[in-house]
This record gives sequence, C-alpha cells and structure tokens, in this order.
Amino acid sequence: MWKKIVLGILLVISGLVGFLTAKAQVTFYDSLSHITRDYDTVLENVDLSGIKVNSDDDIVNILVIGNDYRKEKNYTASGLTDTMIVATMDLKHGTLKMASLMRDCYIDIPGHGYNKLNAANSYGGIELLYKTIATNFNIELDGYVEVGFKAFTDAVDAVGGVEVELTESEVEYLNNTNYIRDKKSRNVKVGKQTLNGAQALGYCRIRKKGTTVNGLRDDYGRTWRQRTVINAVFEKVKSLPRTEWLGIANKLLDNVKTDLTNEKIIAYIMDMISLGTTEIHQLQIPLEGYYRGSYNGEFSVGSCLVLTDGVSSTLSTTENAKALNSFIFDYDGKKPFSYGSYVSKE
Repeated sequence: MWKKIVLGILLVISGLVGFLTAKAQVTFYDSLSHITRDYDTVLENVDLSGIKVNSDDDIVNILVIGNDYRKEKNYTASGLTDTMIVATMDLKHGTLKMASLMRDCYIDIPGHGYNKLNAANSYGGIELLYKTIATNFNIELDGYVEVGFKAFTDAVDAVGGVEVELTESEVEYLNNTNYIRDKKSRNVKVGKQTLNGAQALGYCRIRKKGTTVNGLRDDYGRTWRQRTVINAVFEKVKSLPRTEWLGIANKLLDNVKTDLTNEKIIAYIMDMISLGTTEIHQLQIPLEGYYRGSYNGEFSVGSCLVLTDGVSSTLSTTENAKALNSFIFDYDGKKPFSYGSYVSKE
C-alpha cells in the first residue's frame, strides 16, 4: 500500500522543519528517538559492484517504502512492499520530486529471476530491493524510510480525518469488503465526506475494483487515491497550529523504520529549508505508453505490468529507466515533465 509513506515523509519533514525553525532542538531530538533504526541495513553499504548506477552530489534519493506487513489475527504474510517511491530532493534545480515504482512491474530480481517488483523484499529484504531497483533503473539511493499501515491511520485520525469524494463503485466495494478493517466504519457514502483513518486506508488500498471520480481504475486509480489522501493530510497539517505538529509527528515516527542517522536527517531537513519550496513534482513508473499488461498465463507470477520500449511489446526496462533518470537528475520543474509521448499528470 502506498503513500502512507510519502505521507510519512511529508508530515515528518513539515513538522520537523517547524521544530527547527522554532529552535526547539531538544523537542526535535526527542521526536527523532521515536524512529526505529536499522543500522544493519545501510543502503550506502550495499554491494552494487557490476551494476551501473547514476548519482549526483546535489541530488538526494530516499527510497520510501509502504510495507503490507501487519500483526493481526489470521494474517501471516511476511510483508510485501506495496508502495515504493523514490523521494528526491534536488538541490541542483531547487525541486522536490516523487517517483512511484508500481508494485506489479515485471522485472529482474538478482538471483531470483523475473518477478513482480514488490516480491524483492520478501526474497532478500531492503538490500535486495535496492539491488533490484539499481539493476533495472540504474538509480543510486541514499537511504530508505519504511512506514506501516498503523502510521497512516494514526496520522489521518490525528488531523481529524480527511475530506474525499467517493464514487458509487468505491462505496459499494468499501462497505462490503474487509478493506476497511473496522467494521463499524464500513458506512461510507457516495460524494464528498470526511474519512477517518481506517476508512482512508481502505480507500487507498482499492485496486482491482472501483473507479475514481476522474475515471481511473486498477493500480493507477489506487496510486491516485493515495496521492489525494496524502495531499489532504498535508494541507490539514499546514493549517494546524505548530504546537499540534509534535503530537502528529510522534505518532507517525513510532511506526517508521530507517537507516538514516539523526545527523543525516537534520542535514536533509536543513537542505530542504534552503530550497524554499513545498511543491512536489510527481512521476509514475511505468510510463503511460511504455508498458503492457501480461497475457493470460504468460508468466507464473500472474497478471503484471510488462515494461516495454513503447514501440514493440517485448520486455525492456530501458526506456522507463531513462525516463526515471531524466526526471530525477535533469528535470528542473519549470514545465510539466515530458519523455517521448508521456506527460506527467502533476
């Protein structure tokens, strides 16, 4: 599930920037103590020998992960990374960027053959996920942040819920499935309304059924819903007094895991302050026109997104990798990002 994580990044950065601006260093460090540290998995130490990756000293790329693991009765999945976003702070062009890597991309997982991108973590943890992204998309990462379901629901509830417009098909699906885990909250209606944390999470998880108000379906509809909820949460946080940001940040950070040290987090926040912008440019991989769906029974992993060169139907990650690198390292944010016939919907 996705942008529960980006939600994490947006809320944490906005809140903690406020703390620094107010010179509340002690409070700031207390908040950072809520984060779970994963110093055994430091991405900068992952062996990428033999893999071509691009990097720039003025561009920071953080892998933001939404993990499907949760502790609940009769749920034993090890945790698939259903949300994978490369969050970029571009000091060269003064921009912030997010590139979603869709979970069903059919790609090469080193040592395990071809499978869906979200399977890499279950095979070999964050290190293998990083190697998989590097192998297929040639991106060097500077660290990662992982957020679970609880952080998402807590953050939405902490801001008093978010207003969302639901379609009839979305309402029917949410009220008659377990996507909204709290049975008492399975009472959403058609039209605009305020969703609580459980309802917002269910809304963001819809993928195979339900059409959005702007006509999107499947994973494109799901990621659009996630962006919509995150933006709604972010706007609510900005409207709240800074005195309330601390509590929101702490609830979120209790469910965050990262390999970043306090020093790096502080340095990145200070760099972000220097950018003077909160606008976030977005991209989604695969690009429209540069993938196809799999045929019935074509692969043993089931239905997936087969990346192509935009001309033939042959499997190829090259063009999507070029587009992602162009977006991260070259795009200056002055006009909508374009690559071939693709124009990002920001």
